[in-house]
Amino acid sequence: MVDMEHILAGISAAFSLTNLLICLAGVALGTLVGVLPGLGPVGAISMLLPLTFSMEPISALILISGIYFGGMYGGSTTSILVNVPGEAASVVTTLDGYKMTQKGRAGAALAIAAIGSFVAGTIGMILLTFLAPPIADMALRFGPPEYFAIVLVGLLVLSRMTDTSLLRSYLLIALGVVIALIGIDPMSGTLRLTFDSPWLMDGIDFIPIIMGLYGLSEVLGAMEQSDHKPVKADLSLRRLMPSKSEMRRSTGPIVRGGLLGFVLGLIPGPANIISTYASYGLEKKLSKKPEEFGQGAIEGVAGPESANNGASTGALVPLLSLGVPFSPLPAILLSAFMIQGITPGPLMMSEHPTTFWALIASMYIGNVMLLVLNLPMVGLFAKVSHLSPKVLMPIVMIFCFIGAYAVRNSLFDVVVLIIFGVLGYLLRKAKMEPSPLVLGVILGPVLENTLNQSALIFNGDLLKFFTRPISGTLLLIGLAVTFWPIVRRLFKAIRSRRTGA
Repeated sequence: MVDMEHILAGISAAFSLTNLLICLAGVALGTLVGVLPGLGPVGAISMLLPLTFSMEPISALILISGIYFGGMYGGSTTSILVNVPGEAASVVTTLDGYKMTQKGRAGAALAIAAIGSFVAGTIGMILLTFLAPPIADMALRFGPPEYFAIVLVGLLVLSRMTDTSLLRSYLLIALGVVIALIGIDPMSGTLRLTFDSPWLMDGIDFIPIIMGLYGLSEVLGAMEQSDHKPVKADLSLRRLMPSKSEMRRSTGPIVRGGLLGFVLGLIPGPANIISTYASYGLEKKLSKKPEEFGQGAIEGVAGPESANNGASTGALVPLLSLGVPFSPLPAILLSAFMIQGITPGPLMMSEHPTTFWALIASMYIGNVMLLVLNLPMVGLFAKVSHLSPKVLMPIVMIFCFIGAYAVRNSLFDVVVLIIFGVLGYLLRKAKMEPSPLVLGVILGPVLENTLNQSALIFNGDLLKFFTRPISGTLLLIGLAVTFWPIVRRLFKAIRSRRTGA
């Protein structure tokens, strides 16, 4: 039974002047590090954890959670303005966000990202407050076989979200998975695809890959456009804010993205990334004009950004109610709890009720602060899109090199950045979208780990995937999605022959 006295005490603690300022500092820092490519919320929280050693538990957790949510929003800014994802979950936003910038609608894209993040975050907070225990219990029913099936089906389905042909998308995904396998086999400890190079023993980090494919390739593309002129647009408030039509088109994707992201956040793995791809694919399927996606469709910004924030909130359900982090970011948050001598889980509400409800209340406050902080900044951010490429592209290139080196303080990551920058440039010249490659790189390790764990559970009999209701159903869906285009073509060919006869 929830004690109203503890709820009121938690809310009172969250609304104290000190904690309000700490919450504001957290969301501002989170937004800043989200904007900086390569650092991201995981790196930021990791670096700032020592600052919380001497802080009160409530204040420390409010600061860290503020960075957490701010980082989720901040990554969209560079994705929209300069086609450089601030972190992996913002990759999908580049597809339409940057196209909107090129059309002079950077302000509208940034505003929709902020509004979508706020609405999705609010939806997630309400669900987190009232539904955490039962939903977390449902999420625990997913074992390695179920998650392997989810990831595999996700790769098959989401490969169709771009205009790149299906075969090319599958090839790019396969290349991404192979790249993800480079390094030491986590099961046997043997070296794979390292070619006796010590640089490859630790594998290839995905951050230089992403920044190369999107950021550096954009710089290379701009270099050959010597006559390219910066976008000129009216920076009045009317032009910076989304139009009535854009708001109307964004409403459905924002709500659907928030709910979809929250549900996917309950499942182990990189839910932020999966949810953005899933939301984009869903909105493209539901759209009456799917051909606009990839050309600056506002739904392509609203849905994924909302899903990203929804997944961030959903991922807190298993952490707070069970003490189980399902992805890297909640794992970092868990370490922040442990530093303060608090163990998240079923006993947290009874042992630390004021802290629990103060944290929940601060999340509502932080969500409002993010909207208030970022909407007035839309004009400032939009001005970046009006800079001359001669000024902007060198800045982008410097951030890419600094971000790639900062990941592991390794020059090898800078080399990786350059290689994938050239590859991204060549893919663009071939009219091929690099997103399937990124998807394979990010989800490849998850696919491998869950397959290995499932093989151990099944004693090597992989047909048992189909004996489990959830994994079997998902894999059948994946097979149907894969082979349906082939079957449909066969039916069309047979029908045309009969008609011709």
